[in-house]
Amino acid sequence: MNDYYPSTDGEAQRPPTAQTPSSGPAPARPFAPTQLPTAYPAQPGPGAGAPAAAPLAAAPQAAPLQGRRAAQAAQAAHAGQQPGVSQLAHPAPASAQQAPQQPTQQQGYAAHPPRPPQQQTAPATQQTRSPGGPPSQGGPTGPTSAPGTPPRPPAAGRGPERSARVGLAQVVHEGDLDLDHALRVMIDLGASDLHLTSGAQPMVRRDGGLRPLEDFPVLLAESLQRSLYAVLSQKQRETFEQHLELDFAYAVRGVSRFRVNMYKQRDSVGAAFRMIPYEIKPLDTLGVPASVANFAGLPRGLVLVTGPTGSGKSTTLAAIVDLANRTRNDHIMTVEDPIEFLHRHKKSLINQREVGADTLSFANALKHVLRQDPDIIMVGEMRDLETISVALTAAETGHLVFATLHTQDAAQTIDRVIDVFPSHQQSQVRTQLASALQGVVCQTLCKRVGGGRAVATEVMIATPAIRNLIREGKTHQVYSAMQAGAKLGMHTMDQHIADLVRANKITYEAGLEKCHHVEDFNRLVGRSSSVGQGMTAAMQADPTSAGYAGMGA
Repeated sequence: MNDYYPSTDGEAQRPPTAQTPSSGPAPARPFAPTQLPTAYPAQPGPGAGAPAAAPLAAAPQAAPLQGRRAAQAAQAAHAGQQPGVSQLAHPAPASAQQAPQQPTQQQGYAAHPPRPPQQQTAPATQQTRSPGGPPSQGGPTGPTSAPGTPPRPPAAGRGPERSARVGLAQVVHEGDLDLDHALRVMIDLGASDLHLTSGAQPMVRRDGGLRPLEDFPVLLAESLQRSLYAVLSQKQRETFEQHLELDFAYAVRGVSRFRVNMYKQRDSVGAAFRMIPYEIKPLDTLGVPASVANFAGLPRGLVLVTGPTGSGKSTTLAAIVDLANRTRNDHIMTVEDPIEFLHRHKKSLINQREVGADTLSFANALKHVLRQDPDIIMVGEMRDLETISVALTAAETGHLVFATLHTQDAAQTIDRVIDVFPSHQQSQVRTQLASALQGVVCQTLCKRVGGGRAVATEVMIATPAIRNLIREGKTHQVYSAMQAGAKLGMHTMDQHIADLVRANKITYEAGLEKCHHVEDFNRLVGRSSSVGQGMTAAMQADPTSAGYAGMGA
């Protein structure tokens, strides 16, 4: 007999000296449950004809053992290991073997009592390797396929979670406000603003007054918040939730652009939309005097466009910049919050930067814009000392600077710029402003006869006489200098409003609401001052009858 038996350390060892044929059949060798024989075909030897060799040499026994050996090789290959000779010729140590089968009398082994059934546990997840790919975490280990059989495809798992909408912070639910539809209705009505707040219907401003959109229901707080959050990017939403205020631009394709301000009121979200046309209208179609167009051709200096909120400052300023873009070969830089009118490259190269998206602040942008080789700089709004200081420096160093302020007339505009600075710097700033300032355009909107709005302007051109008044601190005399400078293209607000009344474009009452000096206005329109003063007193007693209602970007 030439069989080998596995030892406990996995090394094959030769069994004791075989018995002679005269000793009779060899008794069956008992095995521990963890020790299994390696099946080899019986080989001729001294006791080849003995009956004891028959059970081990039987052909039916070799097949299942060879099947187990093939299964072990397949399992090793599935785990990414190349089966070696030692793995095929010798079984694994006892600690790494699977539970052995129970030997029976037919296999030539001593019978053992059956083991109690083991409780099945959940299969552990193991690392698997797909053909030609890196290891991946698979599911529970299944039965190993036979050699030559293609591996079973992995079980279909859950797909990736659906990501949030790119660029949107929240999805609108059914029944929420259709924001684009409301904006289209607003444009169809000829309105300039849309107001959204909880507890009220959407309201639009038309011809200076607010009116509800009758076909829309009362807005609920949660529904309105979802509708507004759906048009925000994730960054905009985070900014709003941090500062509780947000300015941004929104567009409805093929309809219009809108300047939007979102805010909080009574722990709910509100918003105001201002219409900004895609098309930039020429200056001559806006109703402003022809002298305003001359500012677009200046080589250097500071030009200020001022007026109350909703007076059309942005529209006029965009028209001036567009005129320069069409007629000059220059580099134009704009800094806005947010970008309102979109300019295309025409004769000039134009770049538009938005505060919060393209730059941190107006002051920060102006500090660096001087290194970007600009010829014309447009500042959306001069809000603080630092921005005003840099704008004055840019105008002094050979750039043409356009900016806006919320002032009512030219004299007030000059004082506003100077008063921003500390008292010990104001004398120097007066000198600086007197040399840099080129002109001031103040404007407002008046109710037009038959509906609509008419623009009324005040134009100041920095003549040598006006520069001296600024330098000497005599800004109160600027009004008289403007009255006398009509031949140069200057006029006061009262003069322009009186012209609109005489041309029957606006009513006397509409002009009286917007005039700056009642006596001068009545003299210009040929009315007695007592009538105007009486109406002014009545309007002061009832402010709601003369409240300013702005319209326009």
